[in-house]
Amino acid sequence: MERTLVIAASAPVPRGNRVEITQSRADGAVIAVHDLERGIRYRLRELPRDEVDVWRATVRDCTVADTPRGARTTLTMLAVDAAEDAAEALTEADAAAAAAKAESDRWGGADRPPAETPERFW
Repeated sequence: MERTLVIAASAPVPRGNRVEITQSRADGAVIAVHDLERGIRYRLRELPRDEVDVWRATVRDCTVADTPRGARTTLTMLAVDAAEDAAEALTEADAAAAAAKAESDRWGGADRPPAETPERFW
């Protein structure tokens, strides 16, 4: 699901980066944006953890504008479902394991008996 957030701060996040959004349960205001790729956290205000919701998304577009009232960031994001994210990780792990097995089969090794050493004549 695509979502657009407008934040009253300068919080530039490159396209394609994964972010973690913290929002207030009471009014839906954005509390913090954590860029998971770069490790940068843009914190707008503090709230106790039991009063916030946290969700993840991938940035589709980011626009930072300087307005008379201060900087404003518009983030267009594709929300990531945790179950889909876990399923994708498992699929990628299975593909990596299959690729490693194919490579080991190609190079051989444990499945072949060792070559016999020829008899030496002196």
